[in-house]
Amino acid sequence: MEITSKMVKELRDMTSAGMMDCKKALQESGGDMESAVRWLREKGLASASKRADRAANQGMIFSYIHGNNKLGVLVELNCETDFVAKTDQFQELGRNLAMQVAASSPLVVRREDLPSDVIAREREIYKAQAKETGKPGNVLDKIVDGKMEKFYHEVVLLEQPFIKDDKVSVEDLLKETIGTLGENMIIRRFARFQLGEEVS
Repeated sequence: MEITSKMVKELRDMTSAGMMDCKKALQESGGDMESAVRWLREKGLASASKRADRAANQGMIFSYIHGNNKLGVLVELNCETDFVAKTDQFQELGRNLAMQVAASSPLVVRREDLPSDVIAREREIYKAQAKETGKPGNVLDKIVDGKMEKFYHEVVLLEQPFIKDDKVSVEDLLKETIGTLGENMIIRRFARFQLGEEVS
């Protein structure tokens, strides 16, 4: 049976598991949604979102220094226990996040962290660009909304495509690790330093 992207999305919405895990679950269960959910639960990959309200006060700070020593990153990644913080999967996630920040220069961890003046400024720019097309008002709003979504995918860490696999987002990667290790995890904050850049 062919596994469609719609089926994968539906299973992902139900379980919050990673996209690749959802696809594998559907393949293993011959496209049966109920069996796919059970497969994910058995593997510990489902319901990362159900763990989201648990306190995550442990974890580590990961660093990445680019080869030429002119770019450095610090990322704080939290989990619930010191035990999980020491696992290979957690360590790998932390290192990947630090490299992601170095390579993709996000501004914030999540969309709601963006200052309202930054959002307003971007909307104004896109509105002016959209007006140049000469299309009617209702179409202009859709154009602006589409450009804003693209902007969020560029500057919000969780929404960025993962640098090692652009078919998954950083949020997918985080949820997948949460599902695997069975603990809530939070990317608390990050800092990116580039030699010679202006400090605001």
